[in-house]
Amino acid sequence: MKTTEKETLNVLGLPVQETEVIAAELNILLSNFQVYYQNLRGIHWNIRGKRFFQLHVKFEELYNDAQLKIDEIAERVLTLGGTPLHTFEDYIANNKLTIGKNISKDTAAVHLIIESLSHLLQIERVILDETAKIGDEGTNSMMSDFIKEQEKTIWMMKAWSEEEI
Repeated sequence: MKTTEKETLNVLGLPVQETEVIAAELNILLSNFQVYYQNLRGIHWNIRGKRFFQLHVKFEELYNDAQLKIDEIAERVLTLGGTPLHTFEDYIANNKLTIGKNISKDTAAVHLIIESLSHLLQIERVILDETAKIGDEGTNSMMSDFIKEQEKTIWMMKAWSEEEI
C-alpha cells in the first residue's frame, strides 16, 4: 500500500472523506428515526377506538424497535469516527418526516407509519448505495437489515389498512 493511500484510510480501512459523508448521512437517518420514534410514542399514547388493544401493543412494539435502531445508528456514527446528533434542534433541522400530532384514529396512525417508513427507506437506500461503493460492510449490512424489516412492516400495515370493516 502506498503511503498516500494509507493516509487516506481510517483505522477501519475505509476512505476517510467518504466515511465522513456516510457518518453525516447516518446522522440524518438518526434525526429522522428520532422523529419516527416520537411519532410512535404519540400514537401509542393517543390511539382510540375499537382496535385500541391491538394497535396499542403494536405501536409499543414498533417504538421499542425504533429505539434499538436509534442506538445502533448512533453507535455506528461513533464507530465511523463521527459524533451522533443528540439535540431536538438537530433532529428537527434534519427531519424529512411528517410530525404526527394528536393522532388518535387508527387509520391515520397506520398511514403515518407507512409514510414515515417510506421516507426512512429512501434515506437508508442512499446510505446503502454509498456504503457499497467504499466497502463499508458494517453500515451496509445494518442498512440492509433495516430495509428488509421496514419493507415487511409496510406490507403488514398496508394489509391491515385495506381490511374491510
